[in-house]
Amino acid sequence: MNDKTKPDTSSLPVPDLWITGIGTQYPPYLHTAEKFARLAERFHDTEKPVLKKLLRLTHNCGIDTRASTLNMETGFGCQEEIPTITDLDHWFRKHGVDLTAQVCRKALREWAGDAAEDITHTVAFNSGVQSFSGYDYLVARKLGLSYDAENIFLQGVGCAGGLSVMRVAAEVACGATLLKKPARILCFSCELNTPYVRHQYTEAQTATDLENMDIAVPAARLGTCCYPRYLQNMGAVLRTTGYSSIITRQVPNLTKKAVPPLFEKCFGRYREKTGQHDLGLYDLDWALHPGGMAIIDGVKEELKLTEEQIRATRQIYRTRGNSGSPTVLCVLDMLRTMGEGKDHVVAVAFGPGLGTEMSFLRRCRGSVAVA
Repeated sequence: MNDKTKPDTSSLPVPDLWITGIGTQYPPYLHTAEKFARLAERFHDTEKPVLKKLLRLTHNCGIDTRASTLNMETGFGCQEEIPTITDLDHWFRKHGVDLTAQVCRKALREWAGDAAEDITHTVAFNSGVQSFSGYDYLVARKLGLSYDAENIFLQGVGCAGGLSVMRVAAEVACGATLLKKPARILCFSCELNTPYVRHQYTEAQTATDLENMDIAVPAARLGTCCYPRYLQNMGAVLRTTGYSSIITRQVPNLTKKAVPPLFEKCFGRYREKTGQHDLGLYDLDWALHPGGMAIIDGVKEELKLTEEQIRATRQIYRTRGNSGSPTVLCVLDMLRTMGEGKDHVVAVAFGPGLGTEMSFLRRCRGSVAVA
C-alpha cells in the first residue's frame, strides 16, 4: 500500500482498552550469590578463569537475591549429570505451568469475572519450552478456560515478551472492536531460568576467553522497534542441555541508544490520542525492564530520568534480578504498590534483535466500571 492509497486513521476512535488485573508470582526459593557459588563449587572447577570471573560478576551485579524453583541442595539440577533439554522441558511443564496458573488466578481475582465463561483469548510467551501442546494450552486447561477461547503463543521475543503479549492482546482487542465482538484477554509469561545454570557453569569452565564467550548467567533467571544489524548482540542458542543466552558487551550501549527515538515517536502519538499535549518526560513513571545495572543506568542517563521515576525497576532488580520476559510486568505490579505515583506510565523491555517494546499506560484512579 502506498501513501496515496493509505487510509487516514487519525480520526478513528481509541478503543476502550483496560488492564483489569495484574498478578506476580515468583518461585518459592530465594538464593543469594553465595548459594550459586556453592553449587558451582560442588560440580565445577571454580578456579578456571572464566568461571571464576563469572561468579565474581554474580556477586557484584547488584542483585541481593534470586528466585528459583530449585532448592540448590538436592533434587533437580543438583546431581552430577547436567539436566538435558528433555529434563528441562518436563520440569517447566510441571513447575512453570503451576506457577503460571497461580499468577493468572491472582489477576483473575482482581478482575472478578468468570474466567471459564468470559475469557475470549489468551496470549502467552515462554522462552524455554519447545514441545507441543504449548504450555499456554496446559495453563488454560488448569484454569478451566473454555475450549472456545482462542490461544495465541508467541515465539522468539525473549525478555521483551512481557510487553509483546500486551501489544498483541491490544491488537486482538482492537480487531474485535471493529467486528463488534467482545475481547477479554488473559496474557501471561513465565520463565524458569536457574535450571539452566549448570549448563552455563559448564560452558564457563571450559571457555578460555570471557570476551569471546558472550554467555550470560541467568539472573534467577505499544510501540515496537527492531534493529536487524544488532541480531548478533542478543539472542539464544539451543543446545542439547538447554538454551545459552547470547548477550554481548555492546548491549547496554545499544539499549540506551534504542530507547530515546522510540520514546519520542510513541510519546507524540500518546499525547495526540489522549489530547494531553502538555505532558512531559517528568510526568511519567517508568517500568523499565531491569536487564542489568548497566542497562538501567544507561537508559536513566540517556533520558535524564530521576531515581523516583525508575524506583520500581531498581526494587525488582535488587530483590529478584532479571527473570526474563515476565520481569517488566513484575515491575508494573510493584509500581502500583509504591505510593500514588504519576498518572501516566511508560513500560519498556528489550529482546533479541535488538527488539524494543514500549507501552504507554494511564492509571485508573478511583472506581471504574468495566464490562
